[in-house]
Amino acid sequence: MLSLRFILLLAFASSISSFEPQMGSTRVVFQTNYGDIEFGFYPTVAPKTVDHIFKLVRLGGYNTNHFFRVDKGFVAQVADVANGRSAPMNEEQRRVAEKTVVGEFSDVKHVRGILSMGRHDDPDSGGSSFSMLLGNSPHLDGKYAIFGKVTKGDDTLTKLEQLPTRREGIFVMPTERITILSSYYYGNPL
Repeated sequence: MLSLRFILLLAFASSISSFEPQMGSTRVVFQTNYGDIEFGFYPTVAPKTVDHIFKLVRLGGYNTNHFFRVDKGFVAQVADVANGRSAPMNEEQRRVAEKTVVGEFSDVKHVRGILSMGRHDDPDSGGSSFSMLLGNSPHLDGKYAIFGKVTKGDDTLTKLEQLPTRREGIFVMPTERITILSSYYYGNPL
């Protein structure tokens, strides 16, 4: 009888560790020159990060930006808005793009499709750059704020992984620009 309780306890603990947070109803779509990527937000996990990213999308901040990093099996990372866009920014876009958000760390795991906030050494330095995970990366767990997940467009991420790359320091970068042509949202606004 004791072993059955132990097995049930292990099953319960396993279900907790693979916890999937509740996703809000708003979806964002990045239209790229390789296809669309749709993602949703985890407002209960990282409310300040979600609000910040959503504001940037609403203002068109990610339009003409690009993926500066594509490391097969690891991450596809969007450049920061202030330096990655090919179009000029208006005053409001620049003001929001230059803000940083506090690190909202959680127990959610870094697995393929997760959206993870980029940052510098300071854990509270997240801005507008974020990664879409291309594989499981447990070494990032608890160190980078997870705020959402890709809901459609894994085929586009797979296309990005197949593109030629070059190494620059610690970064694996595509040899050609992967442009976010446009972005939009639908669903209930946050």
